[in-house]
Amino acid sequence: MPAIQRSEFALALNQVANERGIDPQIVVETVKNAILAAYRKDHPDIETEEFTVTLDENTGEARVFHKKEDLTPPGFGRIAAQTAKQVILQKIREKEKEAIITDYKVRIGTIVNGMVLRFAGPNIIVDIGKTEGIMPPEEQIPNEKYHLNQRLAVYLSEIREGAKGEDIIVSRASSGLLEGLLKREVPEVAQGSVEIKEIIREPGNRAKIAVASTQSGIDPVGSCVGQKGVRVQAVIQEFGGIEKIDIIQWTQVLKDYIIQALSPAKNMKVDLNEEGKTALVTVPQEDLSLAIGKDGQNVRLASKLTGIKIEIEGEASAAEALEAQGEEDKTKLEEASAEEKPAVKKTKKEKAPKAKAAVEAAKAEDEGEVSKEEPKEEPKEEPKDEKPSVG
Repeated sequence: MPAIQRSEFALALNQVANERGIDPQIVVETVKNAILAAYRKDHPDIETEEFTVTLDENTGEARVFHKKEDLTPPGFGRIAAQTAKQVILQKIREKEKEAIITDYKVRIGTIVNGMVLRFAGPNIIVDIGKTEGIMPPEEQIPNEKYHLNQRLAVYLSEIREGAKGEDIIVSRASSGLLEGLLKREVPEVAQGSVEIKEIIREPGNRAKIAVASTQSGIDPVGSCVGQKGVRVQAVIQEFGGIEKIDIIQWTQVLKDYIIQALSPAKNMKVDLNEEGKTALVTVPQEDLSLAIGKDGQNVRLASKLTGIKIEIEGEASAAEALEAQGEEDKTKLEEASAEEKPAVKKTKKEKAPKAKAAVEAAKAEDEGEVSKEEPKEEPKEEPKDEKPSVG
């Protein structure tokens, strides 16, 4: 069997197809359609459905037929070659993008290292390796500043249909970024011996992470914090130190979980209403500001983490409690005294007439007895001065 000598066209077509992962037949069919479109530009009045194009895969020669009649214009080979080149390049770009998108579809939900390339309006274009990712405003950390050529870790959030095809959306505000960074820094989390139960985040301000151990003998909080806090500090430094991270231990006991969620505050008492999903937490006065947090941030994150509406009230100190008790006792004593005073006055008023009447009666009785037993003596008339008789 004689050897088939392939032309430069065939060799180039096969080489490009193999390198880029494109089926040669798909390229050939696309080139035929492009050649027909080029022929129609010179003959706008024709019906393309009635025309066919043949392309020799060995020589690259293209011919146009209308109902088996060869209508290939002179010099059309050059036009066909140029069209074929453009189509092949376009097809290569499309296939490359499809291959990249397919590759990144598998990696959605992971973190990658990127670099800020440029700013496109409110969006930030990030180089993520083989392609570019778009970070829209809602996926940016509000108080984080970005500059050109800045290297940062981003979370592959989703693939979204855009104006020029599919776009890869990356994020710095997603909780997934925090989870990915913990997996990178904490081997126990990557291996699965420590499980991240819940992450609640206010990007650029504060985050709370609930962790639990799946193996006995492993401290989940200590594993994530690391010796002298080196592991969690590495995660915080990824955010430029602007975001605080609280790592707490997850538990099924809801009261204990609420107490853990409100850390760093301590010595709390929880009155839980599971039906209404509310909890009243009493905190010592010195820990009240810690429990509430700046602008209520700590209690707000704890409420989201536990799914319970939390209300906080301060507990008076021992001295304040004694003072309050003394004031209460004093108030009660004053109220009791105020209630007794009118009764005493009333008694006196009631007793006064009786006493007066008794005195008057006694006096009258005495006077009666005197008049009865000893009638009043008439006042004696003073004897007139009589001269003593003499003899």
